Amino acid sequence: MHRIGYAPGTFDLFHVGHVNLLRNARKHCDILIAGVVADEIAFRVKGVVPVIPVADRLEILRCIKFVDSAYPHVKDDILAVWQELRFDILFKGDDWQGTAKGKRLERDLATVGVELRFFPYTTTVSSTLLRRALQPHEVP
Repeated sequence: MHRIGYAPGTFDLFHVGHVNLLRNARKHCDILIAGVVADEIAFRVKGVVPVIPVADRLEILRCIKFVDSAYPHVKDDILAVWQELRFDILFKGDDWQGTAKGKRLERDLATVGVELRFFPYTTTVSSTLLRRALQPHEVP
C-alpha cells in the first residue's frame, strides 16, 4: 500500500521555496501529487492573478523529479479534491500553521483521516517578492 501525499499551491514564478516544499514532502510519502491552484482560487485567496498560466505551471510541476503527478486544483473544497485523489497526507508551508485557514484545513482533513504536515516556509524568496522585484521602478 502506497502513502499518497498532496501538496497544493499556486506555484507561480517557480522558485527554491517551492522546491524545498516538494523535496520535504517527497520524504514523507510514496507518491506525491502537486496540486496547481487555479487562477480564480489564487485570486480569491491571495488577491493576485498568477503571472504564469495554469497550463504552464502544471507542466513545470510535472517536470520536477520529486513530483509523480500534477493535478489542476480547481475546487475550493479540499474534501472534494480528496474525494478524487484519496491522499493520505497534505503538505503546506508553516505560514499556514496556527492561522484560521490552517486550523480549518486541519479540522476538515481530520474528518477523513488525512494528516496535515507543515514544513518551514522559505522566507528569503516568494512569488510575491519576485513579483515586486519585477515591477518597473520609477527613475527620478
